[in-house]
Amino acid sequence: MPAVQLLLLACLVWDVGAMTAKLRKANDRSGRCQYTFSVASPTESSCPEQGQATSAIQDLQRDSSTQRADLEATKARLSALENLLHRLTMGQAAGPQESQAGLQRELGALRGEREQLETQARELEAAHSNLLRDKSILEEQKRQLQQENEDLARRLESTSQEVARLRRGQCPQTQDPSRDVPPGSREVAKWNLDTLAFQELKSELTEVPASHILKESSSGHPRTEGGDSGCGELVWVGEPVTVRTAETITGKYGVWMRDPKPTYPYTQETTWRVDTVGTDIRQVFEYSLISQFTQGYPSKVHVLPRPLESTGAVVYKGSFYFQGAASRMVIRYELSTETVKAEKEIPGAGYHGQFPYSWGGYTDIDLAVDETDLWVIYSTEEAKGAIVLSRLNPENLELEQTWETNIRKQSVANAFVICGTLYTVSSYSSANATINFAYDTGTSSSKALSIPFRNRYRYSSMIDYNPLLKQLFAWDNFNMVTYNVRLSKM
Repeated sequence: MPAVQLLLLACLVWDVGAMTAKLRKANDRSGRCQYTFSVASPTESSCPEQGQATSAIQDLQRDSSTQRADLEATKARLSALENLLHRLTMGQAAGPQESQAGLQRELGALRGEREQLETQARELEAAHSNLLRDKSILEEQKRQLQQENEDLARRLESTSQEVARLRRGQCPQTQDPSRDVPPGSREVAKWNLDTLAFQELKSELTEVPASHILKESSSGHPRTEGGDSGCGELVWVGEPVTVRTAETITGKYGVWMRDPKPTYPYTQETTWRVDTVGTDIRQVFEYSLISQFTQGYPSKVHVLPRPLESTGAVVYKGSFYFQGAASRMVIRYELSTETVKAEKEIPGAGYHGQFPYSWGGYTDIDLAVDETDLWVIYSTEEAKGAIVLSRLNPENLELEQTWETNIRKQSVANAFVICGTLYTVSSYSSANATINFAYDTGTSSSKALSIPFRNRYRYSSMIDYNPLLKQLFAWDNFNMVTYNVRLSKM
């Protein structure tokens, strides 16, 4: 091979001590001209053997391959640099438009993120405001509960003191010897009406039934200064006596009553009660005995065929009279048969908040009972808000006679009728209110009054007169109370 020949030639030259390169020109066997270049080896003293020459040639080939690979890698890097330079050059040429478009895209993305962040911030602010509002509401409720707790604590302390005083004192006894007197009670002096100072008695601590406490004459009926007829002009209202306290929020206001002219199977003790907080008031609780009423155990629950409205209902001659919800309809519901016996629309009467009493509560139509009649108290557009008083037929609810007063209905807290005279109460929330007006249907005239009337619990939503017991029945802020009254002689 030429390479081997060159190596052998180089060894020969080195062997003879040649230290320089030599060029020789001669024809080969075929007559062609050949140039032979000889170089002396700088390191080898003699030429290697055949195997050593082959190894050297392989080393040279490996070196050549490595150099070729490095060259290819260099060429590849050079091509990459050329491509990058080309792209950079093209980018500079088309740069303004493409760069602007890219910047706009990035700006749009940033604006979108900003809007999302602003929306999240608004939502967080709204949630924070809601939390602050809820916190304020909860704090207000907490304050109210604390105030109610303090009121209850004061009432409990007052009751405890009253219990202690009663235990040290004596229990009142009725003047009727035919009544059974519970063991342990003692006779005390007759009540002095001129210096009467009633105290609130809790039913669970009263040893004598409430019906026995009533002042009775020899005939068994409540006695007044007006004689056996029981009629006269109202001159005095006693302190409120609490008979029962409602257990739940639905008893904030309501109506309770006894029948002044009871019919079988009912008696003077039978009591009815309606809690009027709500939108579908149909339940009428019936208590056969006063003890059942004071302890909260009804003997029966009537479910009215249609809901009633407000606190103007009464019981008279065995029927429950009430105003139908959201209407000017007065309804007679017979309790013993649980059926509606009559319905009558009061002509032109305001209803559902048109002409209520000052405390509201849809008290536009208020029914009342006195010694002889069933009455309805209301107002009309024609009367321009003044109280209108009509006497009703208790059987068919026909209007028998009507009087238009000069007393504005929304300026008074409540009204009731005694002996054909309409009386009004000045305030439902003032502790020291008054009976401020009287309208006499006999003379069709009115006059101003100033008879003290106490709202012990500061929210009287119902006041009715019971002619049999000669008492006012009232519902004062969860509490069912009674007031003794005094009438002048006729």
